[in-house]
Parts: sequence; C-alpha cells; structure tokens
Amino acid sequence: MTAQRVRIIEGGKLIIPAPMRRELGIATGDTVLVDIEDGELRVRSLTQAIARAQAILRRHVPEGVSLADELIADRRREVERE
Repeated sequence: MTAQRVRIIEGGKLIIPAPMRRELGIATGDTVLVDIEDGELRVRSLTQAIARAQAILRRHVPEGVSLADELIADRRREVERE
C-alpha cells in the first residue's frame, strides 16, 4: 500500500485511513501495539504481534516439541518432589 498523508489532530490523535485499517485487520475499539523503529512509527494488531512472537519461538523449539506439555510435566515433577 502506498503512503498517505494524514493529520495529527487534537490530543495527538492520528486517524489511520480505512483501507490501511482493513489491511492491518484492525477495527474501532481494537488495541494495537505501537513502537518506533529506525525513526518510524509502527502500528501492529495484537494478532500480528502474537503471530510474529510464535514464529520467533518456532525457530528455537524443535518440531514435535510442545512447550505446554513440557511445562505441565515439569510442574507435575515438582509436585511429586514436595
């Protein structure tokens, strides 16, 4: 999508054009993550942020390994030791 000019209105509010909101999958009332990277403001939906975090984890967890299952097993071992 091409860049668009928008104004900052009272209170520092930025109106994100509707086509950009649709592309990001965000709607009125949604919570988004904003950050600054290389001097640019980035806006991400929570869904996008979670998907990115999951992709990062997948690179470090072997296929077929369930971190949830490992955590549950670890907790059960702790209970048995008590």
